Amino acid sequence: SKLHLRLGTTFIYVTHDQTEAMTMGTRIVVMKDGFIQQVDTPANLYSKPCNVFVAGFIGSPQMNFIDGVLKDRNGKIGVEFGSNFIELPEAKLNTTVKAGLGKEVIMGIRPESLHDEEMFISAATTGVVDCEVDVTEMMGSETYLYLTLEGVNLTARVSPRSTAKPGDTIKIAIDVNNVHIFDKETEKVMTN
Repeated sequence: SKLHLRLGTTFIYVTHDQTEAMTMGTRIVVMKDGFIQQVDTPANLYSKPCNVFVAGFIGSPQMNFIDGVLKDRNGKIGVEFGSNFIELPEAKLNTTVKAGLGKEVIMGIRPESLHDEEMFISAATTGVVDCEVDVTEMMGSETYLYLTLEGVNLTARVSPRSTAKPGDTIKIAIDVNNVHIFDKETEKVMTN
């Protein structure tokens, strides 16, 4: 990075380390099996991945994925999986999502968009689910919770003040404003 700043020229840097690419790159080309998946800024790769591969490759811990079906329940569009229904906010309801009702999808949610704090849970109008805590990892400035939600493994990045411990059943609030919906068949994004 210092050499790049000093020379002030364009660099092409090849790496398999996504963290290195995200911290050093201004534009990143994500490739899979020799094919370009997405070319974008680090911020857009993270917040607006074009497909499941990019979404899962960028970010640590990796994005959580939940298989479900796009449904309309009494005028509310959301993702149904198991006994859960996660209503999508109006900003996520583009024409692709509306045209995909009844379609199998993959809902992606980053670990930092899963919350165990009461202020998030009580403020949520949708997206509160019961999870079993499998493992907790205290990382210093944050805690990772490894959870199971109806057979689906999830990772949450929460406050180090979390009191969750293995064996607990806790409520988790999914920040529905930060979910990503992918077509299960094509794995392409439907909404970010």
